[in-house]
Amino acid sequence: MSTAYRAYVLALLVVVYTFNFIDRVIVGILAEPIKRDLALTDTQLALMGGAAFALFYTLLGVPVARLADRASRTWIMTGALALWSGFTSLCGQAQSFAQLLLARVGVGVGEAGGVAPAFSLISDYFPPRQRARALAVFSFGVPIGSGLGTLLGGLVASWVDWRVAFLAVGAGGLLLAPVFRLTVREPERGGLDGPALPSAAGPSPAARRSLAEVLRMLAGKPSFLLLTLGASSSSVVGYGLLFWTPSFFMRSHGLSLAQTAWFVGLGTMIFGIAGIWLGGWAADRFGARHKPAYALVPALLLVSIVPFLVAGALVPSVVAALALFSVPMALNAGWTGPVYSTLQHLVVPQVRATASAVFLFMINLIGIGGGTLFVGALSDYLAPRFGHDALRYALVVAAGFYFPSAALFWAASRRLERDWSDAEAR
Repeated sequence: MSTAYRAYVLALLVVVYTFNFIDRVIVGILAEPIKRDLALTDTQLALMGGAAFALFYTLLGVPVARLADRASRTWIMTGALALWSGFTSLCGQAQSFAQLLLARVGVGVGEAGGVAPAFSLISDYFPPRQRARALAVFSFGVPIGSGLGTLLGGLVASWVDWRVAFLAVGAGGLLLAPVFRLTVREPERGGLDGPALPSAAGPSPAARRSLAEVLRMLAGKPSFLLLTLGASSSSVVGYGLLFWTPSFFMRSHGLSLAQTAWFVGLGTMIFGIAGIWLGGWAADRFGARHKPAYALVPALLLVSIVPFLVAGALVPSVVAALALFSVPMALNAGWTGPVYSTLQHLVVPQVRATASAVFLFMINLIGIGGGTLFVGALSDYLAPRFGHDALRYALVVAAGFYFPSAALFWAASRRLERDWSDAEAR
């Protein structure tokens, strides 16, 4: 296939991932008007915005990925995109907490098929030496989607109302689904990994491996477990920030919905893209000679965030807070390119989607469900003492999760070379 077509496919996958995150995080910027209209607590907001989504997203991710290791990944992603976009539109019709909760469950069900198959597709479109950068570019969907979800959701809600914001972004995803299906071809599995690996042209032992066998394979790779736990710990803060940062600036600094949308939305996009590219570039640059760098780079990036996040949450000046928050916005997802690339090298091509889904199961259940809920529940707990500033101190406490995350990535680096070589020898 041509370089131009590979670039087109990667660009379209970024757009799909962008919609994935727009629909995932738009509730963060809409949390305040939803809270007022439906009379919700922060804990209810967190359940609706995180736990309800995460539970079904993670539970269905593994079986959908098993299907993606056997069937057409492009068809699965098309159906998933249409499903989550449709339920996002339904969020705009909710008249109660229960209805909104059920609609968010539907978004989670759809998004279960949107990421792990994409990892597998990218690994079959790009050779090993380019995968960290390709997966880093794919990960641009995180800051672009998070930023656009915040910016567009906030502006539409301030101009019209929060219900129209849900309807608009859902409609965009429904229009994209047929374009994706008609223009993205299904590549050969493992076709770029060299002749030693089994081909997907016919039945192979790898293709017939049961889920239990895949789990045993992953359990035998300490680096996989350590990378998963490290990313999960980081995601507690990461998803907590994605959801609660807009509310923090509105409550503690008095910004309007539109002002928060501009500052937080644009900042997330601009700085987030820079940080993800930095992580992917550094991992490919140093990992070519020293494979442990694929885990050490994320460890260094995450430790660097802590002083800026704590200071940004505590300073009284909104200008200083916005400037300090640029570092967490930039480096928060810097681990994605190196870690996603590493995961693809730790297993054979025919089980990549399943391995990715197991990884995503952990980080999203803990991160989306636990992180969003942890910050929201802690904010409710601290509210009697700190009032509107309770969220400020909840974010400070959450920043501590970056330390065990960095330690786990460092521990993974010490086993990575061996596990990577074992996978290449299969």
